[in-house]
Amino acid sequence: LCCECGQAHPLLDNHLYNFQDEVDDELICHICLQPLLQPMDTPCGHTYCFKCLENFMQEYNFCPMDRKKLSFQQCHKSSLLVRNLLDKLVVLCPFKAECQQTMQRCELEAHLQNRCPGFKKYRSELQRKKNPSSKGKEDPPAKGETNTPKDPEVPGGGSSLVAESSGAAVVSLGTAEPGLVNPAFEETEEGENLPQRTSLVAETTTIEIHREDPEEELGMRIVGGKDTPLGNIVVQEVLRDSVIAADGRIAPGDHILEVNGVNISSVTHCQAVSFLRHPGPVLHLMVLQEKGFSNKAAQQDPAPTAREVVHVTLVKRDRSEPLGIKLIRKTDEAGIFILDLLEGGLAAKNGKLSRNDRVLSINGQDLRQGTPEAAAQIIQTTESRVNFVILRQPGVQLGEPVEDGSTSNSSSSSSSNGGSPVHHRRRPDQNHYRRKSNYQKKTVAIKKEPKESLGITIGGGRDNKNKLPIYVTSVQPIGCLFRDGRIKRGDVLLSINGIDLTHLNYYEAVSALKSNAASHSVTLKALEILSLNSPEPSLDIREQGFSWSPLWITWLGLPSYLHFCQDIVLSKGNLESWGFSIVGGFEESKGNQPFFIKTIVPGTPAFRDRKLKCGDEIVAVNGVPAIGMSNSELIPMLKEQRNRVTLTVVSWPGSLV
Repeated sequence: LCCECGQAHPLLDNHLYNFQDEVDDELICHICLQPLLQPMDTPCGHTYCFKCLENFMQEYNFCPMDRKKLSFQQCHKSSLLVRNLLDKLVVLCPFKAECQQTMQRCELEAHLQNRCPGFKKYRSELQRKKNPSSKGKEDPPAKGETNTPKDPEVPGGGSSLVAESSGAAVVSLGTAEPGLVNPAFEETEEGENLPQRTSLVAETTTIEIHREDPEEELGMRIVGGKDTPLGNIVVQEVLRDSVIAADGRIAPGDHILEVNGVNISSVTHCQAVSFLRHPGPVLHLMVLQEKGFSNKAAQQDPAPTAREVVHVTLVKRDRSEPLGIKLIRKTDEAGIFILDLLEGGLAAKNGKLSRNDRVLSINGQDLRQGTPEAAAQIIQTTESRVNFVILRQPGVQLGEPVEDGSTSNSSSSSSSNGGSPVHHRRRPDQNHYRRKSNYQKKTVAIKKEPKESLGITIGGGRDNKNKLPIYVTSVQPIGCLFRDGRIKRGDVLLSINGIDLTHLNYYEAVSALKSNAASHSVTLKALEILSLNSPEPSLDIREQGFSWSPLWITWLGLPSYLHFCQDIVLSKGNLESWGFSIVGGFEESKGNQPFFIKTIVPGTPAFRDRKLKCGDEIVAVNGVPAIGMSNSELIPMLKEQRNRVTLTVVSWPGSLV
């Protein structure tokens, strides 16, 4: 049951209430036909619930009542008078058996949490079911709890992403992380930073998921992995009416750090899928969740004991070169700490900074009570040498410097356009980036009886939410294709008997396959999925409880002509940031990599728009192709867009777990 309204409803739907009296029709939403919740007015004079209108506008671009052209950004909150009238509507307590009280709608949540005997009884029973051995405990652990599990090793290694405090507040450091657009650091027209901007914070939370059926899928899609530019495992989508949705604590954009005490912050995509698909009645997840902006003041500086002071100098090739570090604020200790060193970044190559180092000063400026934003400003305005003084706990192991042909002194020249480095290389000719092909073309020609079926099932289609190409979901042990043996599950179908299947929707593709199956011979052209870099046999053979579909990582190698690009237009105010971070781009050691959306910050334009998702690939910005750009070239382009930007993206569905 929902803790705000006390009734059962899908996580993304409106709250439900039992009203004492009939509500005036003027206060009814004409989408859900219920009294308005968080009312929003349209320019054409109609009013709808915030969630109803938001969901409607994801599919359509007109007003539901008069069908006039409309965008969600044109709508605004209803007047305070209307909102107060709605909040004062009298509702009945949903726990009629134990509680017969009535109250104003705005008072129901407080009543349930503090005074309702029925909700208290329900919560106690729910807790007993979840933890049969812990009688007497009524409330689940609070978010941000500090009893984090230990950090055992997993295949592929890697230490815990979050050090010392599970409640650490995380801030991504401006352009010091390759490919990061820092929503918490923007510049004014005069070029000075906004000191009143607050820090972007996040916290780690340990969540316990219970399943009545140990084999039941969790119901979320994930992207990322150490074998992709995203690095971490990120939740792309939570499916409605799933185990995760019913729990209500995990949301798109959350980073999954641990599964049942096993660190997955540095594992491949396939390994992460395997861990999350492992059956069991109870699943312990440690997740990193962004909380938006915080005004929390710095706490007192504890006396540094038994630590060593280390001096580190990083040399930038030019002012705009990123360092490749993430900095955090902690909830229990003042100052700035290093959360992570990004692979391939300047700091990782140097090898002298470590996770959990505390930054005392940069270029002589005292940061013992500083913020990540202050550090970002110092780093961004430094032309060449960045001198760190850091405090390190004894026993911290330094990472080995990365040996490759790219050092901090590699030559590059600065263009006049914002000082972005321009590497001496030709732009590739491909539509997107130089992909490592996971596919090979094949042509299958077979003779058959006219009444003999092909014996395959398919998925995808251009009417699908992700506009996928047609692919084979199963080859049945009947029909000519099973007998032939060359068409396999996961193959992408390109054509049948010369009829192009790549632009058809699902039903058109089914019709084309059936009509051509009636002939004496069939010629199929397809792309076959080749073995992944990190094969997990269990992912191919274990399907209990899972509707089969290709893993997210298998889509990334598709040739560009099979991509479906869509334009997403974001708008913002002068003092807002876009609210998303990116990773990827050209690196001398790795060549061209795609740009991916890594995080979307709650409460920002990208979050409110709802179309951009973690794991989406950015193909172009305002029509300018991103192919061949480095992150230090794309970031200024995004920051230059003051109020409106058009992102051309390709969106692949995350792997279902």
